[in-house]
Amino acid sequence: VRVLVEWLGVLPLWFGVLVLAAGALSAVGGVVYALFQHDLKQLLALHSIENIGIIVLGLGACLVLRARGADLWAAFALAAALLHTLNHAVFKALLFLGAGAVIHGLHNEQDMKRMGALRKYMPVTAVTFIVGWLAIAGIPPFAGFWSKDEILANAFDTNKLLWLVGVVTALLTAYYMSRQVFMVFYGEEREREHASEPHESPWTMTLPLVVLAGLSFLGGLLNLPWKSTEFLRKWLEPVFGERLHALDVPAGTLWALAIGTVVLGVVGIGIAGGVYLRHRVPEDRMEPLVLRRAWYVDAAYAAAIDGPGRLLSTWSAYVIDLKVVDGAVNGVGTLVRATGDRLRRVQTGYVRNYALGVVIGAVLVLGWVVTRVQLS
Repeated sequence: VRVLVEWLGVLPLWFGVLVLAAGALSAVGGVVYALFQHDLKQLLALHSIENIGIIVLGLGACLVLRARGADLWAAFALAAALLHTLNHAVFKALLFLGAGAVIHGLHNEQDMKRMGALRKYMPVTAVTFIVGWLAIAGIPPFAGFWSKDEILANAFDTNKLLWLVGVVTALLTAYYMSRQVFMVFYGEEREREHASEPHESPWTMTLPLVVLAGLSFLGGLLNLPWKSTEFLRKWLEPVFGERLHALDVPAGTLWALAIGTVVLGVVGIGIAGGVYLRHRVPEDRMEPLVLRRAWYVDAAYAAAIDGPGRLLSTWSAYVIDLKVVDGAVNGVGTLVRATGDRLRRVQTGYVRNYALGVVIGAVLVLGWVVTRVQLS
């Protein structure tokens, strides 16, 4: 690990900036595509893309801070990224397992528009899912608040524009994750494809949900922002030694950033509640077609694959493969077979033919020898 750290330490500043930009782009892209999805599992998958972007954002801040000073390694930023990676693994496992429990209880239904009011049918799944939702939304004291707040603080210390991107991403995350919870577990019962009543999952599914919910609540204890409780940062000290980066941000500013992030998360939850619980704004008005189709990115991929991609694959199969590749292989086989057919006629099986061949060969050899003697 120490060798890897030393190798990362020589990376130039532009590489760290590139990592920061890639993280910001992934975070924003995941949010934009997830805002108005109706597929329960697809929304969580898009949220994973967003969180990976946030983690990369933290690593990019680590690299930039390291490149700014010869003896400064941003272990604080790296600890924040590692903490969010661990927290994300826990509460995303919780949400995916919760989504699986919902799909199981609804007989393989994944469309959130056909859900609603499931908390009275699936109370354990609902409570644990809500814990994961609050952790993702960055509401204290759940795990996501501590790690996301540290990453945003490092982004603020590194680049104010990227910090702003992270803050907007946090606001939108709180909105669309609240939208998911309200559409699935609250509100009115929507029309369902299956007539049978939804049901809670067996204990083999609910027990892991409870365990993961507990970890999502307590995960922040790994690295609370006080010297006596920075366990993850202390765990990294043997690797980094004394080259630990301290944030160049006043304590008052850090408190303001943390409070502001929480307020934005509450605002996102409030907006989602106003739309999907109190119906103060029609849902269709908040979900324009271009956003429901995820900016037509999927449609563009489908058009590229189904249009030119299909033509290219068809041409490759019937021209390149069938005529060029198969033609070359079949041509070699045909040539060998034709040559064999002609050479086969030499082997007649008659001794007199072989004897005649021997005599003709001997005469030719004798003639060649006589000619060479006369010439010499």
